Order: sequence, then structure tokens, then C-alpha cells
Amino acid sequence: MSYVLGIDGGGSKTVCVLMNDKCEIIGRGEAGSANYQTVGIEAAKYSIESAINTALIQYKNIKINAICLGLAGVGREKDIEVVEKIVKEIPVTRNIKQQNIIISHDALIALVGGIGNDVGIVVAAGTGSIVFGRNHRGETKRVGGWGYILGDEGGAYKIAVAGLQAAFKAYDGRGVFTSLREDFKSYFGLNNIEELIEIVYRSGLGVKDIAALAPIVDNAAFLGDEVANLIIDDAVEELVKATSVVINEIFVEGEFLEVVTTGSVWKGKCKMWERFVSCINRDFVNVKVIFPRFEAVYGAGLLGLRCLGKG
Repeated sequence: MSYVLGIDGGGSKTVCVLMNDKCEIIGRGEAGSANYQTVGIEAAKYSIESAINTALIQYKNIKINAICLGLAGVGREKDIEVVEKIVKEIPVTRNIKQQNIIISHDALIALVGGIGNDVGIVVAAGTGSIVFGRNHRGETKRVGGWGYILGDEGGAYKIAVAGLQAAFKAYDGRGVFTSLREDFKSYFGLNNIEELIEIVYRSGLGVKDIAALAPIVDNAAFLGDEVANLIIDDAVEELVKATSVVINEIFVEGEFLEVVTTGSVWKGKCKMWERFVSCINRDFVNVKVIFPRFEAVYGAGLLGLRCLGKG
């Protein structure tokens, strides 16, 4: 029996699974963030090691044959070198053969987990956004994932910012009426929307705090607000564009493929997912849009098994 570790390291938590060569998860552990660029190398190492130790708590004496880590913020050779060093410093994993250590960005494991294999496209839209695809030839294409300043169109942060801007435009009189003005006032318990300035600029609202306001825009769109619906339509359009680029660049015209959607924005009430599916099916009749079949960390485990020729 062979055993592998699959790790999904996001900006807020790290999940590790212990998987056998029957593709069964037999152990699981969770810890804090493993994004070393935001929490530092030592904190990232602690999270990874803690998640591993928890997953192995009932299997302390087994040999781990491979490990796959899908981590947020890992996209360059330098990042991979940092994570490789971390893996080699963890007692349980330091003896794993180099060729059995897989380190990738989290979009790849989301693709493999979501579809069940490594061919297709993942459209991840949570706080930010990224579209990533891989074809049968092993060619990959990434669009987006450039962060809240340079990109992330279609993600919750950009939706929330667009909603806030629309509310202030309406307040100024340079934009059309939108219920968002009152919605934001009500949400924060404000007497005047101008009080939002203090909250946004001086109270230290972070990216995730602002992204958490996206459901306000979603709800307004669900209730029929025209401005909110335009914001949602713009978000969908950006994700459709990004997906179309991936399809056209690495897949054969007319080839059947699956597109898996992951992230919080697809769970809203305003039918953003259905809008996306309609646009994709209009332009690509052989594409099937699905929700994830498995979680991303399961995809990490599958990739670990595949480097052993199993799974």
C-alpha cells in the first residue's frame, strides 16, 4: 500500500489529507494559512507541519511516498524553491524522493479535484479570481490571478468595490438611483453614507473585509436593482472572457471539455452561475460547466498518487 499527502494551502487555512492508493482519504488535518508571502516562511511551515501531523495522528509509523502541495501565491520558480525547503525540513516528509514532491499553485489542485482529472478548466472566483486550464497534451494556460490591484475581475472584492462606487455616484447625483446606497447604510448602521469614508479608509478594512460586502450587491441584484445587475453582468463578462481565452488558446475547436466553477461568488442568489453558463454555452456548444465533484485537497492527493503511477 502506498500513501500520499495532499495539501491545499489557502490564504486563511491549510488542509491536509492522507490518501491511500485506492484514492481513499484516511486522515485529515487543518491549520492556519500557508501563504508564506503573507504570513512568513516560519508561520507557513508551522501551518503545513501542523496540518500534516493532525492528518497522520492515527498513522504515525507509515511511510509517506509522495506529497502534493497546492498553495496560494505559488507561481514562480523562487516560490517553489521556498516550499521545497519547507518540505525538506519537516520530519515526516524530508525523506520523500524529489521526483515525488509536487508543488503548484492552488488552481491546479482545484481543477483536478473539481473535475476528477487534470484536463479541463477551473474558473475560481472567490475574493479574487483566476482561470486555469490544462489540455490532453499537458499544455496549460492561466488568465488572471493578479491580485486585487492588478486584476481579480469577477471576484468578490471587485464586485463589492463596484457596488460601493455606484452607491457614492448615486449619492453625488452623477449616477442613476440604486438601492445600494441605502443597503450599505443599513448594513453598517449609518446615518449618512458619507460615514462610510471613516470605515473604509480609516478603520483598516482589508481586502477580505471589503470582499465580504459582495453579497450586498448580489442581494440587490436578486431584488431587481438595475445597477447591481449591471455590476454582476460585468463580473460575468470578465469571467467569460477569461475562460474563452483559455479555451481558444489550448483546446481544439469543438473538443468536449468540462469547466468547473469554484469560489464564493457562484453561491449567490442572483443567478450569477446561470448567467455564466448561458454565455459559455452560447459561444461553446461542446463545453459543460459543472460544480466541483471533489474538493481541491482531494485533487492534491490524486496528483500525489499519479506521480507514483497510481490513482
